Amino acid sequence: MSAEIANNRKAGRDFHILEKVEAGIELKGTEVKAIRAGKVNVSDAFARVENNQVFLYGCDIQPWETAGEWFQHAAKRPRRLLLHKREILKLAAATAIKGCSLPLLRMYWKNRRVKVELGVGKGKTHSDQRQDIKKKVELREAQREMSRFNQR
Repeated sequence: MSAEIANNRKAGRDFHILEKVEAGIELKGTEVKAIRAGKVNVSDAFARVENNQVFLYGCDIQPWETAGEWFQHAAKRPRRLLLHKREILKLAAATAIKGCSLPLLRMYWKNRRVKVELGVGKGKTHSDQRQDIKKKVELREAQREMSRFNQR
């Protein structure tokens, strides 16, 4: 059973997602408590491969109010992602291609653990984004016409 914590809708708009990868994330105790309280923002989050490890940047987990200052975490610190070595090498090869990056797609619970879904994405141009919007509008209009026709 997986319950979604946060979803990055901006990644679907800005990238063509070529492949999806599930990864664990290394968190502190106060970060888990803050995630349970819903104080997470993943709209600008992305991953980067450094020294045969994958780190998550831009994931904003707000501090947990009731924790003391000794146990508190930084809101936008880099967090290590937990992947197998062959998966890390595969992601490193994918990001070596010009224009490819690793945006965070969503964060969710899986068996009482926090997991993240990364996407190997190639950036969209503005014309690609306009074409996607045009397709959505055409599909919506076609569905409206079908529902009007079926109501008669």
